[in-house]
Amino acid sequence: MADFFNYQDNNLFCEEVSLEQIAREVSTPTYVYSTATFKSHYQKILDAFAELDPLICYSVKGCSNINILKLFAEMDSGFDIVSGGELFRVLQAGGQTDRVVYASVGKTDQEIRQAIDAGIAYFNIESEAELQNIINIATEMRKEVRAALRVNPDVDPKTHRHTTTGKKETKFGVDLERAEDVFKKFGRNQFVKLTGIHIHIGSPINSVEPYIEALNKTLAFIDSLRNQGFNIEAIDIGGGFGADYTAGQAPAAADYAAAIVPLLRDKNLHLILEPGRSISGNAGIFITRVLYLKKGGDKTFAIIDGAMNDLIRPALYEAFHFIWPVRVDPEFAIEKKADPVEIAGTQKFDVVGPICETGDYLARDRLLPPLQRDDLLAVFTAGAYGFAMSSQYNSRPRAAEVLVDGDSYKVIRRRETYQDLIDHEKM
Repeated sequence: MADFFNYQDNNLFCEEVSLEQIAREVSTPTYVYSTATFKSHYQKILDAFAELDPLICYSVKGCSNINILKLFAEMDSGFDIVSGGELFRVLQAGGQTDRVVYASVGKTDQEIRQAIDAGIAYFNIESEAELQNIINIATEMRKEVRAALRVNPDVDPKTHRHTTTGKKETKFGVDLERAEDVFKKFGRNQFVKLTGIHIHIGSPINSVEPYIEALNKTLAFIDSLRNQGFNIEAIDIGGGFGADYTAGQAPAAADYAAAIVPLLRDKNLHLILEPGRSISGNAGIFITRVLYLKKGGDKTFAIIDGAMNDLIRPALYEAFHFIWPVRVDPEFAIEKKADPVEIAGTQKFDVVGPICETGDYLARDRLLPPLQRDDLLAVFTAGAYGFAMSSQYNSRPRAAEVLVDGDSYKVIRRRETYQDLIDHEKM
């Protein structure tokens, strides 16, 4: 049905492990990840862009459990980080720091020093003021670092307003019109070598056209810089590749590459990619249990033990996640994620959590098989920005995380306890 999550005898499995077994032994709500899916999606991107020998930097922010980062370190992956804490995670996972790129509009002095000492590959520069500060710190430390200026090609990626990052009106990066002045002012610095260009126009981007438009603008800018004598060695095109929240929604890695590779061929640029969602999104699901069913006017509510503190994307982004029972009767067997599901006998539900917010929902007016108390629901494509964005709101302990590998699984983050809620509070 979705990568290595499939129904066997009407019971959902992750690889060769039943999700009913995990729910029984680990309880709910729980995030469940597939090792094979992580590896498969990473390899597809690597293969698709192989002609350009890219540096693939897995985006840590989407799914940052150290056990998952170890998988990528073992595959010789690079890492895209946005904080000192993420750099710490990469170091603890055994990642190679010379394959790390560091974005973030608000790097602190401490984080900059930490990254310089670690020997990262590139700072992605978000503003002139940040670049000046990194120059000051690198000069004081007498250490040479490489940097890529993040430019905004003013391309509309046709995604949610909260995840659009390549327009002029954004806190990220520098307008193309201002970028040339940044190079003229800082492009020949002794300690901070400004030798790359970085773009990241948003996420998820479910078509290739925004990349084509952004790259054409950016490559013209690189040609102009080179004509002025600046040494531009690398182009980092960020991430943003889509994931299939419904079947067939996002282009395949090969489709993105078919559009991008010809533009970069023979440009003498080292390609850096920062995929996150396209690798981790469909590598994880969120399993939750129905607590109660309730009528309210024309609505039927399925009240579950998962909530917006566990998976905030629907409340924050109005994001769609396909939801289906872990165990289904044969007439509700399903082979692909769809919206709406066209199966006779389904009913409309609002799938809501127990948090005291009207916005605490995972789905509204969603067609599902008839539900009853204690049914398990699987929330698909939850591996990106799921647990990573979770919180303890309403003093709810965070969910467990489980990693499946073949016919076995391990708990890679234990379920929090009430004691965990107060351990960092001075009493």
